[in-house]
Amino acid sequence: MDAPSTVVAIGTRKGLWLASSPDRRNWDLTGPHFAASEVPSLAFDTRDGPPRLLAGVRSEWWGTNVAISEDLGRSWQEPDGPAIAFPDDTGATLHRIWQLYPDTADRPGVVWAGCEPISVFRSEDGGRSFELMRGLWDHPHRTEWGEGYGGPAAHSISTSPVDDTVHVAMSTGGVYRSDDAGGSWTPANAGIIADFQPEKYPEFGQCVHKIARDAGNPQRLYAQNHGGVYRSDDAGGQWISIADGLSSDFGFVVLAHPSRPDTIWTIPMGSGEERNPPQGRPAVYRSRDAGDSWERFNDGLPAYDFNAVLRDAADVDNADPVGVYFGTRGGEVYASADEGESFNLVAANLPDVLCVRAVQL
Repeated sequence: MDAPSTVVAIGTRKGLWLASSPDRRNWDLTGPHFAASEVPSLAFDTRDGPPRLLAGVRSEWWGTNVAISEDLGRSWQEPDGPAIAFPDDTGATLHRIWQLYPDTADRPGVVWAGCEPISVFRSEDGGRSFELMRGLWDHPHRTEWGEGYGGPAAHSISTSPVDDTVHVAMSTGGVYRSDDAGGSWTPANAGIIADFQPEKYPEFGQCVHKIARDAGNPQRLYAQNHGGVYRSDDAGGQWISIADGLSSDFGFVVLAHPSRPDTIWTIPMGSGEERNPPQGRPAVYRSRDAGDSWERFNDGLPAYDFNAVLRDAADVDNADPVGVYFGTRGGEVYASADEGESFNLVAANLPDVLCVRAVQL
């Protein structure tokens, strides 16, 4: 195989695999790294030189930690102690790192982590050590945040590239917003339904599955809810439905184009009870007008597949045209080199895919 131009990191229930390709069509697969350990979070940090790969690794024997590779998985560094730990006065123990997110503003070295139990941590040294964001942990709403099907998790973090705004989505508190780089937080859920509660539109308590920020307008956000797909044009002040034209409004994935405004992708699931592609027919939906209309694509995907795609088991790269990637709970991983219009198989028969991240070299 020619020299790779794309690397896809695949975190699973039983280790991490790395797929590389010169053309995003022919793939070479290596792994597993961290065999028998769960890898629910990954991030490529491309802000300073060659990509650094961060992995949130959870072992039933050794606990949970952050591993860092400076050479795309050939070697790994882990701190002597835990990179993420709760202060003693919280009485909490880290269970899982759900999200690793390099900051998009001009803050070199800043990496965010969303964790279980519901918490957000921030690193100033590239992910080697983290500090608990006490403003969220000590929030008066915290005792009322529920536990989603996968656990009580701060699973989505999005930072504005132009100011100190940070958004977090959690199960099941909904979306919260900070305007001071994580110091203080307020709920930002107006318009998002919580149809499993007596009050359908509460201030907080929604089960938002994933959020993404528009490339052209930092105030514009997208959300995939536990029932409902939404857009906010005012940084979460108000949300409107953009689910018309989708085969289902239930799902876990929402992705935003890294450079083109108004372009997003989602992968519908049939319902909250089934958690399968509608009628077992997997497809990716793309909108180029911020969710006002949708196109359905399934070229290269199996005619039938009854496995879900989890919230972080999908990603986009920054190539032109953009690549779209996703993995299933059945262990298959797919790649598109044409912005989701057709797909090819990257890997099959892996363990349950939890997280997919892609980078252009």
